[in-house]
Amino acid sequence: MAGRTVRNRRIPSRTLCAAAVAACATLALAACGSTKDDVASGGGKGDGGGKVGVILPLLTSPFWQSYNDYVPKMATSQGVDALKTVNSNSDPSQQITDINNQLNQGVKGLVVAPLDSAAIAAGLDQAERKGVPVVAVDVAPEKGKVAMVVRADNVAYGEKACQYLGKQIGSGKVVQIMGDLASVNGRDRSEAFRACVRKNFPKLKVLEIPAKWESDTAASKLDTLLNANPDIKGIYMQAGGVYLAPTLQTLKSKGMLKKAGAAGHITIVSNDGIPQEFDAIRKGEIDATVSQPADAYAKYGMYYIKAAMQGKTFKPGPTDHDSEIVKLPGGILEDQLPAPLVTKENVDDPGLWGNTVK
Repeated sequence: MAGRTVRNRRIPSRTLCAAAVAACATLALAACGSTKDDVASGGGKGDGGGKVGVILPLLTSPFWQSYNDYVPKMATSQGVDALKTVNSNSDPSQQITDINNQLNQGVKGLVVAPLDSAAIAAGLDQAERKGVPVVAVDVAPEKGKVAMVVRADNVAYGEKACQYLGKQIGSGKVVQIMGDLASVNGRDRSEAFRACVRKNFPKLKVLEIPAKWESDTAASKLDTLLNANPDIKGIYMQAGGVYLAPTLQTLKSKGMLKKAGAAGHITIVSNDGIPQEFDAIRKGEIDATVSQPADAYAKYGMYYIKAAMQGKTFKPGPTDHDSEIVKLPGGILEDQLPAPLVTKENVDDPGLWGNTVK
């Protein structure tokens, strides 16, 4: 899913960063993008102990349900004493209240998946005043202090969807069912998709549905758009967890849900990597999805909050788990976790988290 646009970043070469890591280790400086303790500097003297609050944006999406299930498992594996998760129920104001409630309970760390990239600043300010570190998961804040953002590259989501649809379709109308544009994720995916189409596939015409991560909104607006444009050739859903079911139901109700390979099939690319998307790929109902790592979000959310509570800090560069730590505008660090494209060729890969949950 689920604030301002985070553009593609210039990443240092692995060779140069490896040298930098070695230099950092020698000089006992902060970690150069690695999550290994031997190169992570101590910015404080905490032992990483204390309760950790975990705040979810919503629980109506299978993606966030899976993340919620992973949290206690990953907290245990990382040695973090996490409280029972709190669901902000898609309400940014409630999320600020949830943060304050957790702080009043005396938590020593917070792992938060922001609903609104700008509004979350109020909660981050409260945490900073109390000296409580925060790790943001899935969404980067526009303002406020966080120890780390754990997130996949959402610009790449939009680009991968564009490349897949462009190569499969070539020309014609495609629909982009967007997320909430108050979220950096919604903006990154939307703008990256548009830019990629303009640059690489000028014969595609992009029609857009602002759906705010709401399934009902997606269904009603898609129905209206299809009435006016029955010649749609492709659909990009920015969140399969909320858009998959209503999109398939809408297409089916209009007799437009054709299996891959059949005449009239509408090529569909999604984001999330939930089991339901994988099943739809196997059935030929959709063609691809970008697997957003719910398991790794939970794992590294827990890893980084423990590190922050111990006073450890990090620097941009490659990590030891196939990702890159990059510096965002404002100096915030983000660990960009890998998010592979899943098609019928690799949908049964046992390494995909969507194949490990029921």
